[in-house]
Amino acid sequence: MYKNSRPGVVLAAACIAQFVVALDMAVVNVALPAIRAALGFAPVDLSWVVHVYALTFGGFLVLGGRACDLFGRRRLFVLGLAVFGLCSLAGGLAQAPWQLIAARAGQGLGAAAVAPAALALLTTTFEGRARVRAFGVWSAVNAAGGALGVLAGGVLAEYAGWRWVMLVNLPIVAAALALVPAGVPAGAAAGRDRPDVLGAVLATCGIGLLVFGVVRTDSLGWTSPATLATLATAACLLAAFVFTESRVRAPLVRLGLLRSRWVAGANVIVFLAAAGQFSAFYFVSLYMQEVLHMGAAETGLAFLPFSAGLVAGSVAATRITSARSPRASLVPGALLGAAGLGWFALISPGGGFLTDVLGPSLVCSVGTGLVLAPVTVAATTGVAPGEAGMASGLLNSSRQLGGCIGLAALATVAAHRTGGAATESALNSGYALSLTVSAALFLLAAAAAAALPRRTAQTPSIPSNRENRLEGTRS
Repeated sequence: MYKNSRPGVVLAAACIAQFVVALDMAVVNVALPAIRAALGFAPVDLSWVVHVYALTFGGFLVLGGRACDLFGRRRLFVLGLAVFGLCSLAGGLAQAPWQLIAARAGQGLGAAAVAPAALALLTTTFEGRARVRAFGVWSAVNAAGGALGVLAGGVLAEYAGWRWVMLVNLPIVAAALALVPAGVPAGAAAGRDRPDVLGAVLATCGIGLLVFGVVRTDSLGWTSPATLATLATAACLLAAFVFTESRVRAPLVRLGLLRSRWVAGANVIVFLAAAGQFSAFYFVSLYMQEVLHMGAAETGLAFLPFSAGLVAGSVAATRITSARSPRASLVPGALLGAAGLGWFALISPGGGFLTDVLGPSLVCSVGTGLVLAPVTVAATTGVAPGEAGMASGLLNSSRQLGGCIGLAALATVAAHRTGGAATESALNSGYALSLTVSAALFLLAAAAAAALPRRTAQTPSIPSNRENRLEGTRS
């Protein structure tokens, strides 16, 4: 723990920053029709307002996490927030499609520095049960940011104009930056290590191409030559990355970290849970708008119970994890999430909010909340402070890749079921099938959680071939 830090300030700054990062994953979705009309987007290009953020965010997360360890967490935190804020301003002032897409790419780049830096700051500032509580608050805010993004996007697009879905970030970023001088520690920087440039290039290009190939499947399909070539190239680059990391002195991701059942298990769980959660968010939103014919603002308001359930689940998870272990919350949480998604899969064309959305929203959200907080604890259990950014970047990358790949795959499943028909009955059938698959993903997450150790007490640090040098970087 940092002696000169103010834990409350660190937690507030990290939560505010993570909130705005999560908010921007969803805030533009409901505003897309207004953006298309205002800037003259071609239909085929409009999806890139969403995809380019996921592309740069997911592609640079591993690099951002390791940069936190090498150059200091506060430095990356401030830099990422500054980039994110400036690009939000640029997006709000955009006059042409390319300007907005470039701004969204910059936001993703800033977020890739902010997210692992925020989590690494919490990891190195808090210990024991205080860390579990901090992760619980951080996870609840992170989840609420995604849920409230739909609400904020709908309300802003309908009543203030689409530009405010970008400009609303500015006061939030300013609030986080204002807290930095008040108590956020600079963090230890292992600047004497030579950065793993080759690993950074291979990881960023490999993950970036993977996300790029997946997000284009909505227009090209999974079996098109372009998609197959892109995914094959990504696989080759990632294989080269793994080979490189086993042979460099200061790797971007130390492969020994993945030998920990906690770290490996947590990344599998968050990948599966994110794939199910992101997809459910997307399809339930479409169900309300395209089948139930709810307006943008009304759809956003309908997600408020989901946000409340996430917070309740996160609070409960914090107490369970503090008293027992992450596994004690992860297993029932994933099972509850699967039950809620299975309930969602019973949607009908003649349904309504009270009969088809409210009940499963509460069950699914509480279950998701029970997963999000302890999975963060599990992913950092036994990790040395000098590798906190590395573990944080890895976890965030798994979450982003899970959400991106899961959504793209299930969108294909839904499209195949509808057969191109746009009737309410056909759309409902496609969405229901995808929600069923989302429930299955949560069941797999529950199985992965059941394989975790039962207790975290006296868990030794993960062996590192750089242990002595890392000791010198701890504060």
